[in-house]
Amino acid sequence: MPLALGSFHPSCSHHDDTASARPRFRRNRANPPAVMLMLFTSGPLRWRSTPVQDVGPLPVRTPAPDRPAVFIGQDGTLVDDLPYNTDPALLRFKPDAVDALKALSAEGFALLVVTHQSGLARGYVTRSQFARLQGALEARLREAGVVLLDSLVCPHAPAPDGRPSCLCRKPAPGLLVRAARRHGIDLVRSWMVGHTLDDIEAGHRAGCRTLLLGGDAAESPRLTPLRHPDARCDGWDAVAQRITPMPAEPPAT
Repeated sequence: MPLALGSFHPSCSHHDDTASARPRFRRNRANPPAVMLMLFTSGPLRWRSTPVQDVGPLPVRTPAPDRPAVFIGQDGTLVDDLPYNTDPALLRFKPDAVDALKALSAEGFALLVVTHQSGLARGYVTRSQFARLQGALEARLREAGVVLLDSLVCPHAPAPDGRPSCLCRKPAPGLLVRAARRHGIDLVRSWMVGHTLDDIEAGHRAGCRTLLLGGDAAESPRLTPLRHPDARCDGWDAVAQRITPMPAEPPAT
C-alpha cells in the first residue's frame, strides 16, 4: 500500500513562479550546507497508511472532538532499539507490547507513534528506506489487530551540545501538539509512553499524563517536575492496567 509523505516545510506548500517569490540563497558564509539542509528538512515528517488519492483533492478530515490518545515512543519503547536500522526484517516488538496496545485501543484510546530519526538529517537513512521500514511496522501491527492513527517523525539531528535544534525533537512537545491539532486529540486525557526522561518531559509539556517504561528509572533529586513520570512500569504487561481513560468534561452550559 503506498504511503503519503508529509511536507518538509510549511513554506514549501505552494509554488510561485514569480522571480520575487523565489528564495535566494547566496553562496557565502551566511548559508553553509548545514543551514541549507536544516531548511530542507525543517518540520515533522509523517507517513500514513492511507492510500494516496489519484484524482481530485484530499478529503477534509472530520476527527472526533476531544478524543484521548496514547503517544508511543518507537525505538527502545515499542520496538528494540537498533540505531539507523533500515531492514524491516530486524524489527522486533517489545514483549507484550502488541497485547497492551490492543487493550488500550479497546478502552477507546487512539494510538500514535512519535519518534526521532536523526539518521535522516545525518544522511544515514533515506526517506524511502525509512518509509519502507515504517510501512512494515504499521503492517505488522495491523496483522496483529492494532491500527495506528498516525506516525509522526522528527528528522532533525540534535545540536552539538545534544539539545534539540528544532521544535519537534523531544523533550519539545511539537510532535504531540501537531498530532492533537490534526486529529482532534484531548491532550489532558492522553498519555505519553516512553523509555527516556525526554519522552516524559515532552508529554508533560504537551499537557499529557506520562508513563516511563523501564529505561531511565532511577530517581534523582535534580529532576525537574516535568521529568517525573505519573506512572512507571518495568514492561508492557502492566501498561494497560496503569493507563485508564479519564472521562471527558461535560460541555459548558
